[in-house]
Amino acid sequence: MRQEREEPALEHMVPEGTSEQTVRALGKLSEALEVIEDARGSLYRFHRLTGKADLALGEAVELLRDAGHTGIAADLDTALVGRNVLDGRWTFQIVEEYDDGYYAEFKERERGIRQELVEGRRHLFEARMKEERRTHRLEHHEAVPPREQP
Repeated sequence: MRQEREEPALEHMVPEGTSEQTVRALGKLSEALEVIEDARGSLYRFHRLTGKADLALGEAVELLRDAGHTGIAADLDTALVGRNVLDGRWTFQIVEEYDDGYYAEFKERERGIRQELVEGRRHLFEARMKEERRTHRLEHHEAVPPREQP
């Protein structure tokens, strides 16, 4: 059983005729996409934290009002509660614009380039690295996961 798991899956093998430079370039493109995914996660975190802060600020305004500080509460309420974080935008609008613009184009172009150059195969650079770094024929160093048994 272990022997059948020694060869990488076809989708992680470099197509014949693909140059080393192409594999390296696609590896760098994949790395850039991973950074974009991380940045997108940070943008969503910014969105969630800003929303959470706005809700807490609303509670603070109510507590100040209840404590008799109506002027301070009214000032905060007017100035900050529900305020746009950028000109005309709440954070959900920033996220949507990023997702529909830069992020979508980056993903589309990366996918198209992989399709054109390596039959759409992903992570070829990393798959090659795995083959170079793993200890062949050793448990927990298999090329692929075990096949599901019927």
